[in-house]
Amino acid sequence: MKVLTVVTHPRKNSFTFAVTEKFEQGLRDAGHETEILDLHRIGFDPVLWEADEPDWSDPTKNYSPEVEAEILRMKKHDALAYIFPVWWYGIPAMLKGYIDRVWNHGFAYGGGSKLHHQQVLWLALAGASEEHFAKRGYDQMLSLSLNTGMAGYSGIKNSRVEFFYDTLEGRSEHMESLLERAYQLGLHYEDSGVTMK
Repeated sequence: MKVLTVVTHPRKNSFTFAVTEKFEQGLRDAGHETEILDLHRIGFDPVLWEADEPDWSDPTKNYSPEVEAEILRMKKHDALAYIFPVWWYGIPAMLKGYIDRVWNHGFAYGGGSKLHHQQVLWLALAGASEEHFAKRGYDQMLSLSLNTGMAGYSGIKNSRVEFFYDTLEGRSEHMESLLERAYQLGLHYEDSGVTMK
């Protein structure tokens, strides 16, 4: 399987990138091909301008060269993974802007279009505890948004969010266990999805 792994974090020495490295290692050890797309390092512009605004009357609209290049990149892969820190109980602006611009009308939805990808796995790194997220349903809110509002709407029925909690705590054994979990998620990527009803 060819997996496009999209990562967003301003620092290469972040725990987000350590998780990405382990996840990629697991994918490769399982025999998958993977490409890492680092949104910050490619200088992706998350701001949607007129050139990339959906044209509801024209699903064949050509978008900006930057977006058309990313659409072509997505078309070359069978499956997707997104690795990101959770900020304000949601996805960072860089990743949201990427989805706004690239998962666009006529490609990801509209005019009979849907994404062809077999599955998507979202690895969400949260600084807070699992109890903190569950107390107010932040975990359910983010899962609903990603699995149903984005993946499901775009035709990917096999979508799952994996939360990595307490990523700021710094205990080495806890952080090592999270890195091992990232590796296992890559190694067993094909088993990691949940088919939505």
